[in-house]
Amino acid sequence: MFESFSESSIFNSVLIFVWITFMWESYLSLRQRRIAQVSKEVPLALKHVIDQETFDKARSYHLDKSTYGLCHSVYSQIEATLILVLGGYPWLWAFAASTNSYLGLSNGEILQSLTFLFVSMLYSTVTGLPWSLYSTFVLEEKHGFNKQTLGFFFKDTLKHFAVTLVLALPITATLIYIIQAGGDFFFIYAWLFTLVVSLVIVTIYADYIAPLFDKFTPLPDGELRSRIEELASSIKFPLKKLFVVEGSKRSSHSNAYFYGFFKNKRIVLFDTLLEDFSPDNKGSEEQTDKKEETGSTETHNSDETAKQVDQMDEKPEEVENEDADRAEAEEVKKEEPEKKKKRKKGCTNDEVLAVLSHELGHWYLNHVLKQLVLSQVNLFLCFMVFALLMKEQILYSAFGFHTQPTLIGLIIIFQFIFAPYNEVLSFVITYITRQFEFQADAFARSMKHSSLLKSALIKLNEDNLSFPVTDWLYSAWHFSHPPLLDRLRALGEGDDNEDKKQS
Repeated sequence: MFESFSESSIFNSVLIFVWITFMWESYLSLRQRRIAQVSKEVPLALKHVIDQETFDKARSYHLDKSTYGLCHSVYSQIEATLILVLGGYPWLWAFAASTNSYLGLSNGEILQSLTFLFVSMLYSTVTGLPWSLYSTFVLEEKHGFNKQTLGFFFKDTLKHFAVTLVLALPITATLIYIIQAGGDFFFIYAWLFTLVVSLVIVTIYADYIAPLFDKFTPLPDGELRSRIEELASSIKFPLKKLFVVEGSKRSSHSNAYFYGFFKNKRIVLFDTLLEDFSPDNKGSEEQTDKKEETGSTETHNSDETAKQVDQMDEKPEEVENEDADRAEAEEVKKEEPEKKKKRKKGCTNDEVLAVLSHELGHWYLNHVLKQLVLSQVNLFLCFMVFALLMKEQILYSAFGFHTQPTLIGLIIIFQFIFAPYNEVLSFVITYITRQFEFQADAFARSMKHSSLLKSALIKLNEDNLSFPVTDWLYSAWHFSHPPLLDRLRALGEGDDNEDKKQS
């Protein structure tokens, strides 16, 4: 199949495409960055959606993330190129063999592959640590999103590494064994194995893996729980459990999702999504305490202002400024109602219902099943092509290998040979996912939640400081969720009056 290619031509082609992809991604990022740089005022179409202060914060956050992203991508590209050019993969494979020998372990291919995988994962974790630290404690901290301590961060990183290791090593070992022992039709068995593994991980993730990192508690009985159960029942969604995840200890970003197969569905809400949530159903008590505290503070401020005015009146040298002082006191009083108007983060119960109607729309319209089928058809075809290419010695030689290790074949073919195909596939999947989001929004509108969903989207956009102005090409290539303005337009205004009546 590769008779007309030389080792150097294959390697150079891979390297060229890697750099073409990098330049294309950088071009798209720079287009989006330019949009953010020149958009200093809220566009006319967004005047009713976002105020100037929030727009400025979102713009600043976006530009900082853009700078970080460009720097990180340049570093990653140079690192990846050096690893390829300097023979990092063959060196690491040989290092894995010598490590096993030093430890007195067998030098069988599977064990050598696991050592190779462990060392490469360790290297990626260590070299990525400075970037993660900067992103969390500088970038996210600067814009008010980070809630982690340094100790929590390192504990979290170690747990992520350990869990990934526990899952990756046995799965890799089994996959290599299936490929080696499966004969001519191994790709069918390998595909079936990966399908089962993916379904098992999706099934156990929220119950056994996610709780290792975040605290999950049942949503307390009350109005919100009752209304969510009614919503699920109205479309025959088989809701079994309803959780709130304590995401606020990690970040103030918010989210919601459902998971589970067949008639065993769970809904998970981030505590940052809920405007008045507190554990153990203490929300109403805390709200009362806050109101009392606010009331006493306002009284205190008013008394202090009055005292200051009286004291100013008693000072002979400031009699001439009496009118100015009183005007200043009036300004203080005017500012207090403005502070009251500043809303709390998160969504009201009505808006949470609207967000969930969108999420349940994905289930009702079989989006999850469709995505699963598409991904599995693609994976089956990839394994079938891999079965044809894995015996081509020239592919291994092009990357500096004189043998044909199965794991190395998987890396070379799936990561490098399939790279052009993966780029096109990524664009197609992004497009399909974006259409699914519009359809889920339309489902929420059919449930008479259009105005409430629009309100929730605007609040979430503000809470997450999402920059609402996007370059069309960057958006088309990267955004699996449509930009805010596109979603608001698609939702329209037809159901607003009915929504208001319902709420």
